Amino acid sequence: MTARRQTLYWLLALAGFLAALYMLRGVLLPFVLGMAAAYFLDPVADWLERRKFSRTLAATALTVAFLVVVALFLVLLVPLLQSQLIGFVSRIPAYVEMLRAVAGDALTIIQANLPESAIAKLREAAGTLAQATVGWLGDLVSGIWSGGLALVNLLSLIVITPIVTFYLLRDWDRIVARVDHWLPRDHADTIREQVRLVDETLAGFVRGQGLVCLGLGTFYAVALSLAGLEFGVVVGLGTGLISFVPYFGMLVGLCASMGLALAQFESWQPIAVVAAIFVAGQVVEGNFVTPKLVGDRVGLHPVWMIFALLAGGALFGFLGVLLAVPAAATIGVVVRFALSRYTASRLYLGAGGGPDGA
Repeated sequence: MTARRQTLYWLLALAGFLAALYMLRGVLLPFVLGMAAAYFLDPVADWLERRKFSRTLAATALTVAFLVVVALFLVLLVPLLQSQLIGFVSRIPAYVEMLRAVAGDALTIIQANLPESAIAKLREAAGTLAQATVGWLGDLVSGIWSGGLALVNLLSLIVITPIVTFYLLRDWDRIVARVDHWLPRDHADTIREQVRLVDETLAGFVRGQGLVCLGLGTFYAVALSLAGLEFGVVVGLGTGLISFVPYFGMLVGLCASMGLALAQFESWQPIAVVAAIFVAGQVVEGNFVTPKLVGDRVGLHPVWMIFALLAGGALFGFLGVLLAVPAAATIGVVVRFALSRYTASRLYLGAGGGPDGA
């Protein structure tokens, strides 16, 4: 088989895989979650196996421990998050009115410098924007929460995900060996190297950034609650979760916290404390935590991550968000490999270039 026919074959296989993924997206969520859990836990299972544990025993212990952690999270945090989210949604109109009053004071100050027609248009635009914002925020929060409850209550997730996690974790090494056996022999070494780079990128980013998000979410939730900010737990944990995309989560959390602080507090000191919490969190995260846990080797730019998450969500919903990071890591490695081949070819170097003159 010629190289051109091999390329065509693999492109057709990739297209078929993506088509099947799109058509089956409605039933793939528990399998993707189970695969993600097995991927995260595989290094621990390998460590236990080196300590003379059988692979089955290690997979069983890790699956049970994972389920216990998830259950504790649901039992301890979900009721608190539910009450805070419901309270937040119910307070949105009051917050908007407070911010509108602040904006009215600002309009009063500049009223002398603007004609009455311009001020009337500004007021009308502000009212329309505020009404649209309230509706959008209400739909967003209620949709996220109702979707989260539906996600938790799905029987398939509760039953199928642990089963998938256990079997994939138990058979992970055998699955990898079987897939390696299927690789085309002429390109096996190259494919193994690229897969190793994908695994390094994915493990470095997901595991490292996951720890960063967990630490940031805990810090912001505790600090904002101690500062007296209403709904500090929701804002803090949400900021930590969104911090999966570097800098973006901090900016969203800062804007949300400052808006709540301006609506809640009358003096400037608590508002300054809220701002200082985010400044401190960003300084510690950017200078100590992220360089230690993630580093610069992963090669996933924040803009690329934002695009991948939005594109995955638009195409596959929540499943696409879960698949966005491994897809972004894979595409990044493949693009870098293609560029390295391109810059070593005659197409880039010219007629006299290329390692073999072609």
